[in-house]
Amino acid sequence: MSRVYLDHNATTPLRREARAAMIAAMDVVGNPSSVHAEGRAAKALVERARTQVATAFGADGADVIFVSGATEAAALACAGRDLSGSDIEHDAVRSWITPGLPVDADGRVGVDDPARSAVQLANSETGIIQQLPQGVAVVDATQAFGKIPVAFNWLGCEMALISAHKLGGPKGIGALVVRRGTDITARIRGGGQEMGRRSGTENVIGIAGFGAAAEAAVRDLEAGTWSRVEKLRNILNSSIAAAAKETIFVGKGATRLPNTSCFVTPGWKGETQVMQMDLAGFAISAGSACSSGKVKASAVLTAMGYDEALAASAIRVSLGPETTEDEVGRFVETWLAKWEKHRARAA
Repeated sequence: MSRVYLDHNATTPLRREARAAMIAAMDVVGNPSSVHAEGRAAKALVERARTQVATAFGADGADVIFVSGATEAAALACAGRDLSGSDIEHDAVRSWITPGLPVDADGRVGVDDPARSAVQLANSETGIIQQLPQGVAVVDATQAFGKIPVAFNWLGCEMALISAHKLGGPKGIGALVVRRGTDITARIRGGGQEMGRRSGTENVIGIAGFGAAAEAAVRDLEAGTWSRVEKLRNILNSSIAAAAKETIFVGKGATRLPNTSCFVTPGWKGETQVMQMDLAGFAISAGSACSSGKVKASAVLTAMGYDEALAASAIRVSLGPETTEDEVGRFVETWLAKWEKHRARAA
């Protein structure tokens, strides 16, 4: 049987709309900074994509700064600022902030000073969605954008991080969305591209793919695609819960992304589960994929109060728009067979 990809929170398959936009952009010769016709044609592609991303993200009163991804966006947003955050933030943000914001057992972050806080809107490992106050300095919307209704204007934040490859666009392109008038100090200096905030010749091909993917992602959301995905996620959870009764579903009572299931099976290491399921033809993960291939106990779960052994026994299954009921059924059947063998060995 063909492999089943259930790691969409790590990265998503390239959308056909993004692929088509990128192929078309490959034939545009000019540098967007050149004033001749070829340069203007390239610049037009960049600006069209900027409008597509801004519109999809509900950011009409903001500037979209194209960068290499959400990690660079986090550096541009957070460097030189005195920001607080929690231990459940993505490493790209956590490396720039002062930890200390409290996290409760349901994965909710306590934000006491929004103007000095950086918070992930939807957690990449658990899928838990934060209820954020207005005025947060930096919101990491990387996982949320494209999966749930979200708009920069609703968030009321100063800056937001987004990334193309989390919603069907290419890897290596993202954006920092900045409320107009917000002071940003460029970290990459040179020719003054991106409104003087991020120098370097623009990645026209990636930007074109990002714009097309963002537009398509919103169409999918409005068409109810993610409601179907949520039903499949719930089938997966209930099927496993009915058989493996000791399994703990993280954030079960919290509002979560519709595609994400994070669960803990005591005594069965997440790393082992990932490898066994990989050999069986299923791609899943044991947490964030942005740690250079490292597999370790989830810092997110330990921050939520799980002990180290339980945190090391978690896996994340994240579905996508193309996931089928048959694939979910095959995953559950295979996982339960592996679980039965684990139980027999441990007895």
